[in-house]
Amino acid sequence: MPQHDDHTSRMSRRAFGGAVGAGAAAAAVGLPAADAAASTPGAPVPQERQFRSAHGRKSRRPNILFILGDDLGWADLSSYGSPHIKTPNLDRLARQGVRFTNSYSGSATCSPTRFSLYTGRYPGRTEGGLAEPIADRTVGLDPTHPTLASQLRGAGYATALIGKWHCGYLPDYSPTKSGWDEFFGNFGGALEYYSKLGLGGEYDLYEGDAEHKDLRYYTRILTERARDYIDREHEKPWLLNLNFTTPHWPWIADGDTEVSDEIVRRIKAGDKSALWHQDGGSVAKYTEMVEDLDRSVGEVLRTLKESGQERDTLVFFASDNGGERWSYQWPLSGEKASLQEGGIRVPAIVRWPARLDGGQVSDEPNFSPDWTATLLEIGGARPHPAYPLDGTSLAGYLLRGEELSERDLFWRVRGERALRRGDWKYYQGKSGQDQLFNLAEDQRELADKARAEPERVSALRAAWERTDKTLLPYRK
Repeated sequence: MPQHDDHTSRMSRRAFGGAVGAGAAAAAVGLPAADAAASTPGAPVPQERQFRSAHGRKSRRPNILFILGDDLGWADLSSYGSPHIKTPNLDRLARQGVRFTNSYSGSATCSPTRFSLYTGRYPGRTEGGLAEPIADRTVGLDPTHPTLASQLRGAGYATALIGKWHCGYLPDYSPTKSGWDEFFGNFGGALEYYSKLGLGGEYDLYEGDAEHKDLRYYTRILTERARDYIDREHEKPWLLNLNFTTPHWPWIADGDTEVSDEIVRRIKAGDKSALWHQDGGSVAKYTEMVEDLDRSVGEVLRTLKESGQERDTLVFFASDNGGERWSYQWPLSGEKASLQEGGIRVPAIVRWPARLDGGQVSDEPNFSPDWTATLLEIGGARPHPAYPLDGTSLAGYLLRGEELSERDLFWRVRGERALRRGDWKYYQGKSGQDQLFNLAEDQRELADKARAEPERVSALRAAWERTDKTLLPYRK
């Protein structure tokens, strides 16, 4: 692939500024850290090239495999800079497609981001999206609200969701009430990986709206189910949302049955904090869980290839928000629940062999609602006019070589606000102080430019407040 000095310098500045070490150097060129460490000095290094659309190609409507990790940090993949976590399958996916360096979740915690992805709108457009995250049975995704699944189903797709839902509980809320033909997974925000006990001690593994008993390690079950779905005979194009709970707490890897038994004992004894697992986990255990996620994704992708559907399937991989506890976030500040970069910037990879060339990287800022709009357009579905999307379709950029116009990315959580416009980010944390960062120069958000750029701060604050006025207020 051609090398471009101007691109290499821009990647260093925009995508990996401040990163050091073999893992970071490998990430800057899209090479897994293990490969970089083993490469011969002076040998040519494969280079990612800046994204260019291969416009003019034609194809049929793709199947869509949308894979979410849970609380996976921005740099937890070796292709994003992790020096100690090896993710060869996801790195291969990146080499075969497009890797995004400025991709964001729609919010800083699990359920609001899922609302933004499923609806294509800011979480604050709906009552259920105000919960950060949903923790009880009082709210959820209104079954009458159009979703990615309901609109693609209306355009002729078969739809399924396997894994974590976290957009409300039975009897009022369920994927099968919101456009997915099939559901297999858990309703809540977390569960113990073997017993399937949730935060309230309830059993939380369902097929459709009925309990399903399976006490094997959860990631194994989800992987098996996804492979089975892909391997079927399909008469229609399909959408599969595959939502792993890995590497979300509790910190239990496959085979950790003694740890599982202890957490189950505590749950049954009434310990409401048992699943938080504050007294467990380690960098080594987290690494084991992320590498298991990578192997699981690899198994699913092998099934896709063996089924003959790889060329005509758009695969998208991302995390639902930034990482926490044991996650590797360098060089970002903050973590899950914060609107600092570490709480909302996520790894994101898209592959569609029929339409997109591999070995590419894009620095274009984007967030969850953009992918809703993109997939609706690619799938031939018209967004419901009564529920206008807050995301911008990237289909023209990806498939037709169109330029993306500058636009604002907006976030709001209790006590924090953020808006990104180009390289500039306006941020107000719990201190209530307006801050301004140039992310092209300062991904770590330590060089506050607010005093030097008061007019820019004022303009971005006003833009944030205009959008905020259109959203539902938080309940007291």
